[in-house]
Amino acid sequence: MFEARREKIFVFGITVVLILFSIIALVPLLSVIATSFSSKSAVDMNLVTLWPKQFTLDSWGYIIDRPDLWKSFFLTLITTLIGTALALLMTALLAYPLSKPEFRWGSVIMIGVVVAMIFKAPIVPYFLTVRAIGLYDNPLVLIIPHILNPFNLIIMRTFFKQFSKELEEAAFLEGCGYFRMLFQMVLPLSKAVLATLALFYGVVLWNQFQHPLFFLQNPDWFPLQIKIRQFITDDNVILAGVTSMIDQNYNERTLRAATVIFAIVPIIMVYPFLQKYFVKGAMIGSVKG
Repeated sequence: MFEARREKIFVFGITVVLILFSIIALVPLLSVIATSFSSKSAVDMNLVTLWPKQFTLDSWGYIIDRPDLWKSFFLTLITTLIGTALALLMTALLAYPLSKPEFRWGSVIMIGVVVAMIFKAPIVPYFLTVRAIGLYDNPLVLIIPHILNPFNLIIMRTFFKQFSKELEEAAFLEGCGYFRMLFQMVLPLSKAVLATLALFYGVVLWNQFQHPLFFLQNPDWFPLQIKIRQFITDDNVILAGVTSMIDQNYNERTLRAATVIFAIVPIIMVYPFLQKYFVKGAMIGSVKG
């Protein structure tokens, strides 16, 4: 009885703490959302807190009408979708043989994977290597360097090790090869880890900032995060085409707030569909030996 009561008190305390941290994390987001839907005068007088004042869609109308922002958005969307698909494919193709004890060089390759995960490549040699292979100022630099992550590879390898050897041996006796085994049996039963790693890869590809900042010079290839940075730091960029601010019901602060929300909405919309797989895939991939 006493242990059950202590456990209930502990669960209640943890729940309260997590709720408080969630509220603290949501406050800045709610403030930005409120600013994006508030009028210029309300923002100038610092009347906006967590709820819009003098509600207006003018800031959003201006942002949505910016073709350069949409160009960056679709570039980021395409690179995220293609990059995530390629990353999952490459990770699965390497993780599956590494999960097999009969793979002779598996232990040696895994040592290299762990070393690559712990010791990151120095920036200057990495920059010179990427430029040498022709990816400098090339939109493919938004995809190719991100198609294999050592940590994600280890999670998928550990997940694949749970599959029954008897099932695979029976499939081999029926004439099933390794590729057919992977694509027709293993991957269809790996939705949890695939959804988890898709979220990992997708968030990295969607939010990449430093990488394109290093390697892209042509403004036509700037992804969404670089474009948002221009909007936030340069008034001339965010107000391009605006002849007069007197007759407008928005200012730099409301436009920047709308731009930030514009960038994070897609990830927020995707996450609920992957949430049911997220915890299961992460736990199985990280706990099993």
